[in-house]
Amino acid sequence: MISKELLQPFNYVFDSEIIDSICKTAFLKTFKRHDIIIDIAQDLNFIPLLINGNIKVLREDDSGSDLLLYVLESGDTCAMSLTCCMAKSVSKIRAIAEVDVQVIMIPIANMKLWFHSNESWRNFILQSYQIRFDEMLETIDTLAFMKMDQRLFKYLTDHVKLTASTTLEITHQAIAEDLHTSRVVISRLLKQLENEKKIKLGRNKIIVLVF
Repeated sequence: MISKELLQPFNYVFDSEIIDSICKTAFLKTFKRHDIIIDIAQDLNFIPLLINGNIKVLREDDSGSDLLLYVLESGDTCAMSLTCCMAKSVSKIRAIAEVDVQVIMIPIANMKLWFHSNESWRNFILQSYQIRFDEMLETIDTLAFMKMDQRLFKYLTDHVKLTASTTLEITHQAIAEDLHTSRVVISRLLKQLENEKKIKLGRNKIIVLVF
């Protein structure tokens, strides 16, 4: 059983009926950094509500490489998993914990029942779809219209906002995987950004000076 205190990120969204229902039917799960929370082709029996931390949501191309779609923050749910649940299909995304996270897992049956019976839950689901859709449009625009150095700097500044810290503990390889390019390209562009005094490079960390 979930305690109401855990649902504080959602108190401004859900009415008391849904809060009580979540407490009775859902369960809490903790994931460590880099754990896979949802994987591609996985059957989905639950939808996640993120209590704290950040989760990367990725798509896989034909060669097996990942493309970052968006990042979930505290108070978010994953619209892609909602879509798969509603369509009774397997997952088309991979969700990975970017840091240690706590997630409330809600059974699919309850998610569908509440969608039809509770306005606050229905509004939350529809708003989540809209937010994630807008973020995916932004991702498409970034891929289509931004050069790689611009994409890299946007990636870094977005992470500053997500983590509320100008010091990012991340490897060049991890950035390369998120941006769908090579580590060599990322290392070269990071050095370029450092020469422009926008960042400062350290061992497995990057300090963002301009954002």
